[in-house]
Amino acid sequence: MAKLEKLKYPLLILAIGLLFLLLPTGSGKQTEMPDADVRLQDLLSATEGVGEARVLISSTGVVVLCSGAEDPRVRLDILHAVTSYTGFGSDKITILKMSKSYQGGMET
Repeated sequence: MAKLEKLKYPLLILAIGLLFLLLPTGSGKQTEMPDADVRLQDLLSATEGVGEARVLISSTGVVVLCSGAEDPRVRLDILHAVTSYTGFGSDKITILKMSKSYQGGMET
């Protein structure tokens, strides 16, 4: 019984550590687009001049791929919308022109 009393705290710490190791971290692979990506993508696609849009939001920034990116006014509208929605500054937002061969080619 005395040996068990000596090991009580190390065993408790070990059990707590094991519990933390088993908790999900959220770093697993995503099989679907997160809701935020889909909502922003739908909003941008419905915006005049943007055309078809794809959005990728990560912890470090946002990438927007759209068919209307050649128009500076559309790019500015996208930048304002993404900044307002995500809180990222313009230096963390990339807007790319979607190639004609890609349009309609990616499933959401």
